[in-house]
Amino acid sequence: MHIFDEGSGEDELIKLLLKRQWELNSLLEVTQAINKNTSAPVLIQMLEVILKSYLQVGKLRFLMDKQGNFVCVSKFGGEFETLPVLHRACLKLKKVKTATPLAGHPDPVLSTYNYVVPIYHKGKALAYALIGDFNISGEMLSNDLNFIQTLINVIVVALENKRLFRERLQAERFQREMELAVEVQNMLIPVKLHKDTAVEVSAKYLPHQDIGGDYFDFLRLNDHEFLWCIADVSGKGISAALLMANFQASIRAWATVEEDLTNVVKRLNKIVIKNTKGERFITLFVAKYNEKDRTLHYINAGHNPPIIQSGTQTVSLKIGTTMIGVFDDLPFINQGHLIVEPNSLIFNYTDGLMDYEQQQGIQWNEEKLVEFVEENAALSPEKFNQSLMDHLNRTIKGKRIDDVTLLTLKIF
Repeated sequence: MHIFDEGSGEDELIKLLLKRQWELNSLLEVTQAINKNTSAPVLIQMLEVILKSYLQVGKLRFLMDKQGNFVCVSKFGGEFETLPVLHRACLKLKKVKTATPLAGHPDPVLSTYNYVVPIYHKGKALAYALIGDFNISGEMLSNDLNFIQTLINVIVVALENKRLFRERLQAERFQREMELAVEVQNMLIPVKLHKDTAVEVSAKYLPHQDIGGDYFDFLRLNDHEFLWCIADVSGKGISAALLMANFQASIRAWATVEEDLTNVVKRLNKIVIKNTKGERFITLFVAKYNEKDRTLHYINAGHNPPIIQSGTQTVSLKIGTTMIGVFDDLPFINQGHLIVEPNSLIFNYTDGLMDYEQQQGIQWNEEKLVEFVEENAALSPEKFNQSLMDHLNRTIKGKRIDDVTLLTLKIF
């Protein structure tokens, strides 16, 4: 009897050593795969092979946390539950910190499994492995559960590192995209302010973030005509900046060959529709001034109406059409025109000027803006812009919530 026990003990020891050797080899293979940056599906497949073929696990549901919800990344064996059912089951395992039997569990789903193996990091549950049809018992049970927990922990850490790496790459790409967008937008904004015997121009551009959707331009067409525009594109980022770059090139090209602003706007609409497939739109104000007869022609395409203080009159320039890029063909288009008196001030702006977080009891609206223009129309364009921003900082005292662009002209 004594000899039998001794032989049996040696057999068990040999089995245990062989099992430990196999476990180490399995962990080594998984670790080598991780070091070679093996894809997540292949790592999951390796886990499934180890559990199925070597540990004789008949049923597995491997769930990982994804933004507060548990997603099943691997499953085999038994009748598959729906994801919401598994997610609700995992919520009932919050207090489970180690490999735990599930036999007799009050939850009808969990009770169909033998064990749950949780994976935690800094007190947060990253994953749960529900193990079923696993009939091993005795001394090897504890060893196998420990090995399963170690194996799953290694794979979960690898998958988490992959996720963090992807997020870092995405953040770096986003940062580079923003840098490119800023570079593109800086190229669009006129570097020098214009001044000659007929007109003085000044602009102030205040992006709410690194990159905004505002755009303005001033262009001398010939010795007696000039054109200016101000626009706001929907959206932000590199796509908005590239759209504006294309828009600038288009308006500069067509404005030099088309006499009629109506045709220019129609062509711009076609270009924006073609480039964006109707997914973005642009509000635009474009105007052309003739110094010889002092006529101003303009089209307002859904933009905040510029304000002109000419002589004793203050007029909002509203005539035009709808936003650019909404319809394949603009449903209507009208062109405004007027005679500009000497020393008139024309103030153009984007909607961010009106979008301030206002303090209680303080009003800032279009009527107040018109009053400010009337009271300060004698200022030079540069002083006017600065005076307006100083006025807002003193009286509104609220935060800007959008880009602000001011484009002011004084026509002599």
